[in-house]
Amino acid sequence: MKTRLLRYFLLAAFAGGLVLPAFAQAKKKRNADGRVDLESEMPADAHRLKLGDAAPDFSLKGVDGKTYSLADFKDVPALMVVFLSNHCPYSHAAETRLLPLAREFAGKGLAVVAINPNSPESVAVSELGYSKYNDSYGEMILYAKEQGFPFPYLYDGDTQQTARNYGCLATPHVFLFDRARRLRYAGRVDDSRFEEVKTVTSFDARNAVVELLAGKPVTVATTIVVGCATKWNSNRAEIAQADEKWKSEPVKLADIDAAGVAALAKNATNRLRLINVWATWCAPCVAEFPELVALSRRLGNRDFELVTVSLDDPKMAPQAKAFLERQHAAPPGRLKRLLAVEGRDAVNYLYTGASTDALVQALDPAWPGPLPHTVVIAPGGKIVYRHNGAVDPAELLAKIIAELGPYYTP
Repeated sequence: MKTRLLRYFLLAAFAGGLVLPAFAQAKKKRNADGRVDLESEMPADAHRLKLGDAAPDFSLKGVDGKTYSLADFKDVPALMVVFLSNHCPYSHAAETRLLPLAREFAGKGLAVVAINPNSPESVAVSELGYSKYNDSYGEMILYAKEQGFPFPYLYDGDTQQTARNYGCLATPHVFLFDRARRLRYAGRVDDSRFEEVKTVTSFDARNAVVELLAGKPVTVATTIVVGCATKWNSNRAEIAQADEKWKSEPVKLADIDAAGVAALAKNATNRLRLINVWATWCAPCVAEFPELVALSRRLGNRDFELVTVSLDDPKMAPQAKAFLERQHAAPPGRLKRLLAVEGRDAVNYLYTGASTDALVQALDPAWPGPLPHTVVIAPGGKIVYRHNGAVDPAELLAKIIAELGPYYTP
């Protein structure tokens, strides 16, 4: 699905600290070009490496269970220390070039070691919309296996001492060292935030590797760092503040009939639309509902919309609304703004029709009838996922991420 032009410019403006909670964006210091000043985000005791500085040592656990330090790479002429993360779309895009680079130069004198600097508790839920994974060590194991990482992937999220020693501004952030382990290049992987190699015009890290291994000075030794800002432990207060703000959002429950459901099912938007039919008297519905709300929050910055349709008796509307309020089932801020433009103000509905057959025909003729029932509808009305009964949250998330994609799109 194509990203809107407006989103492109917004993301470009926030390139240093992507998909930050709205309340946090206003607080960020910015450079003259509008990018978030990542230097100002660093902890007071962080050290920004300069060209010629020695590589700081580390002792970190990798996804293979082994503990790594600089000594494990002592025999190679060049060492690249690159900070990556599971959740960041910039990191995902850079990996499509970084992994082939690591494989190409593995027998030519280059070793690569990747480090995840992020505290998973400091990643806002709205920053997780481009991945099935957060940045915990356990999820790193899954992510590295899925992506086929050809290099060690180490976890620094608990203490973040290595990230502070290197001055990791964001993911991705590359540090390239010579045989004496002196810094010869620092910056980005390349100049594109997209997946496609054809969008790259400057292969900065690769050029530095080629020159370093050839015994030449690195021509462009520093570049700007553009990516998802390091999720420092100090961010946890902001995350808690965002959660409290979410809980205070008003929840609306609107009436809908079969014709209204049919209109929703046609999905004339550019968003992926998940419609869940539920009721307060349905135990599996009640049990799975928090996962659906969490999914809506997670995908709050994507082209995604959660719609719920209650089959409670219309007389039970107050009880249904009270349940929705307890679940904090409000639309995320970006979606709320889009709905206002489209002339809608609700994502939660109460079905008022007498015939459930009419509802089935309007939403999904393949629905056998029991609750809960969930469909995911692509723009234009095609159902790309359906499930009768309680959903598997991980399976549902994986399907939606596969539909939306883990990268920014040009």
